[in-house]
Amino acid sequence: INRTHLNEEKQNSYTETLFESIKHINEYGNEIWYARELQKALEYNQWRRFEEVIERAKNACKNSGNIISEHFANVGKSSPMPNGGERIIDDYALSRYACYLIVQNGDSRKKVIALGQTYFAVKTRQQELIENFDDLSEDKKRLAIRNEMKTHNKSLAEAANQTHYEVGKKVRQTIKELGGTMPEDLPTPSKGIKQIEREQRKITD
Repeated sequence: INRTHLNEEKQNSYTETLFESIKHINEYGNEIWYARELQKALEYNQWRRFEEVIERAKNACKNSGNIISEHFANVGKSSPMPNGGERIIDDYALSRYACYLIVQNGDSRKKVIALGQTYFAVKTRQQELIENFDDLSEDKKRLAIRNEMKTHNKSLAEAANQTHYEVGKKVRQTIKELGGTMPEDLPTPSKGIKQIEREQRKITD
């Protein structure tokens, strides 16, 4: 169980580092991610393929009543060509919400996309939960995100095979709260359970 917990911690930490390391703060103090950098982080080799995901995310943005240009800002750069002239390299400055929509529309078979879905869902929810989130120090932000991710991952785990473990944990918690003796601390009975059952049967016979 501890190993699972450690892996979860490691995973949260890795995910956070991955997406935080490519985050930029623009001149208005807002967090932004560049699509080209996000493309690499999400392990899309071709821009064309990633652009398809961006288009789906833009549609989702429009369908939910948000203004696309507020979340997907075109920031194409011109790049000199070897034989003279220049070409425009498409890129976008993305809001946190845009990143959330992109990972939701990405290929969820990719592990990094699944991690991104948790991460950006958590960050988006974080903004709703804590109105002054942007005023927190970086350390406090990180801690808040990590705690939220723990809760998010735990709720995912509870829906799976770990349900029986969670139930057991709740029972143990209740015993503790009531000041009872934990099962492992109970004295070992001198008689085995089978022997007790046999004796009970004799009494009832």
